[in-house]
Amino acid sequence: MLGASSEIGVAVTERLAGDGYDVVGTYRSRGGAAALERLDSVQLTQCDVSSAEDIARLAEIVARKQPWSVFVSAVGRLDPVGPWESLNFDAWESSVRDNSTAQLRSLHALLPFRTTEQAHVAFFAGGGTNGPFRNYSAYCVAKVTLIKMCELLHDEIDNLNPFIVGPGFLPTKIHAPTLADPEASGAGHAKTLAFYEKQEEALDVDDVYRCIAWCVEQGRDVMGGRNVSAVHDDWDSDDPKVGLALRRSADAWRLRRAPLSSGSAAA
Repeated sequence: MLGASSEIGVAVTERLAGDGYDVVGTYRSRGGAAALERLDSVQLTQCDVSSAEDIARLAEIVARKQPWSVFVSAVGRLDPVGPWESLNFDAWESSVRDNSTAQLRSLHALLPFRTTEQAHVAFFAGGGTNGPFRNYSAYCVAKVTLIKMCELLHDEIDNLNPFIVGPGFLPTKIHAPTLADPEASGAGHAKTLAFYEKQEEALDVDDVYRCIAWCVEQGRDVMGGRNVSAVHDDWDSDDPKVGLALRRSADAWRLRRAPLSSGSAAA
């Protein structure tokens, strides 16, 4: 569990442990992971995903345990916020790394120690992956990268079920950069304030975890390489037709260009 010390990470780790998983959870700052120390089935280890050395140490820990069957990454950040041309590029590039390639480096290091049966990989994504996400370009670019990598990994690795979940708005510290700088965040600031005024209407972490568990249960033939919105997609259904429709559709819940209709062609 990458980012076990984040608010979503703590909640998902607790639920994984409750479902009988033996969890290796990482933290950058141990403070957030303190609530997990009481769980016998959770082993916490310091790991900054931007550090290749930390990831190598994590791989050594995982290698000494039983083969893993589920990999979840709750690592994420929204900063830097603002128009791309005015941002510090080093900060922008660092955010892209933390939100995408650093997590992929971690997965790459741990893949040799996965179960020989089907293994499952869950990432998180958010707004802007199907359209512009003004003033949040680093986050948006990184999450699109993860979405596409799930599809590529599904295509290349036969026993892997990689998928990505959009949890929707959750009341976590990820929104701090938006709330701290109304001018830089633009429309995102008002949208975030509106969410906090009605946050009781949003999904909670239990819903998000149930979405992850559903994707694991469905397996790679249904969910491999797909991007599911926990808020908007019809995953929370007992209707077997949902899984059947996904099996038959190569394009559903993926990054795809919409076909050009004949009426929009240039004369």
